[in-house]
Amino acid sequence: MSQFVTKLAVGDDVRTVAELLNEIDAFYGDEVIESFEERLARVDSTLFGAHPMVYAILARADNGDVVGLATISYLWPAAGSTSSLYLKELFVRPGHRGKGAGKALMQAVFDQADKSGCSRVEWTTDRSNEEAQRFYESLSVAPHDGKIFYRRTIS
Repeated sequence: MSQFVTKLAVGDDVRTVAELLNEIDAFYGDEVIESFEERLARVDSTLFGAHPMVYAILARADNGDVVGLATISYLWPAAGSTSSLYLKELFVRPGHRGKGAGKALMQAVFDQADKSGCSRVEWTTDRSNEEAQRFYESLSVAPHDGKIFYRRTIS
């Protein structure tokens, strides 16, 4: 099994994160809604602007290639007045799945939550994504059935 190094994305990673977002869109079958240049600008402002809205953790293989991404945001309040860390996206490039990159990214997410004083980490997955559900079960994390997810699209 390969070793993977995980760390928070920095400004020099803008292009890599934008490329990974393109791959995520393709994975989900989403239509392209912006040019790549627009995506680069949005990634830059969202991750590295004056007030970052989200953080990205990248997983790199031994040879330095980026093989995966986790995006995280902080939510408040969680339990009492504590915060939680919300995992919005976990993506490992197809050629690297099943080799430990996903587990390395999840451990990095858990470590970031612990370092930040969060009381929990929360995330969702599509009901139809059985591969993701098996992966999360392999981490000994059971689904939490106490919430119903809602979404309203803002145009």
